[in-house]
Amino acid sequence: MENKLLEIKNLEIKFHTDDGIVHAVNGLDLSLNAGETLGLVGETGAGKTTTALAVMGLIDSPPGRIHNGEIIYKGRNLLEIKENEYLNIRGKEISMIFQDPMTALNPVMTVVDQIAEVIENHQNVSAKEAESRAIEMLKVVRIPPERANEYPHQFSGGMKQRVVIAIALACNPNLLIADEPTTALDVTIQAQVLEMMKDLRRQFNTSMIMITHDFGIVAETCDRVAIMYAGEIVESGTLKDIFKNAKHPYTIGLFAAIPNLERDTEFLYQIEGLMPDPMDLPAGCPFSPRCTYAEKLCHTQKPVRTGIPGEDHFVKCHIYTDSLKTKEIRKEEQRDE
Repeated sequence: MENKLLEIKNLEIKFHTDDGIVHAVNGLDLSLNAGETLGLVGETGAGKTTTALAVMGLIDSPPGRIHNGEIIYKGRNLLEIKENEYLNIRGKEISMIFQDPMTALNPVMTVVDQIAEVIENHQNVSAKEAESRAIEMLKVVRIPPERANEYPHQFSGGMKQRVVIAIALACNPNLLIADEPTTALDVTIQAQVLEMMKDLRRQFNTSMIMITHDFGIVAETCDRVAIMYAGEIVESGTLKDIFKNAKHPYTIGLFAAIPNLERDTEFLYQIEGLMPDPMDLPAGCPFSPRCTYAEKLCHTQKPVRTGIPGEDHFVKCHIYTDSLKTKEIRKEEQRDE
């Protein structure tokens, strides 16, 4: 039996602003098994980071508000616990690598003090012991101990990201959320950071949610994949399910947009249109305004989460409920358009 570490059910998050209500996350369902890495993939604005911040208990209120749903971690609904209980979980059991290391680090504290602060807060040790463990963590992320008393501005972008990873892993968390951890890095440093994260995950036996828009990173690091669009998970499954047997028109469109070195094309494929305004979402399927297979039903009625027979694979599309005339998506035709 699978051991679910985290399960998100029907999560709904809105931001109440002067201009209107932003529907950031809309009935999201997601699960993560112990020891597993889940890739959360989607365009900018899909709601990936908002979902991660909700798990961390870091949604700013106001303007943000969780209107519905459950975030169940080790059998407990995190939305029902008190803030002082959350303080014991955040950083100790659930940690997050934030997207930009430039803003994630305190510019007036040495890197060793920033790592030691987390250890001292959560592990009931002396300041001296915390500093000693912090130096060991710097070694783990391949930063020389002699640089421990330097400040963030003295480090390169890749080394700053290693410091952020050291802070996140300092208390050996059960769950690590990595929010596009390689976005600001060049490809060489990106590869080094990803390889280091894989090694650390094996060393610490940490479950991970990898937030990204890069399928290359997903293929290299993840066991399962969830595709997010307009605040919803539109498709989820194992790495093989998604890469070899993608079902949702949006997922297929994303793969079609990846350059193919074996095909001589003048223009790269792109999905027509833009993601909908989160203040004015479509009445039906959120992808329907951009979908070449959309019929009248798609514009008026939301699709339900449907399982693919014989697979741990789910999709939100009317095609797979036999509600549309279209019974099969022809992937090659879409890729060649």
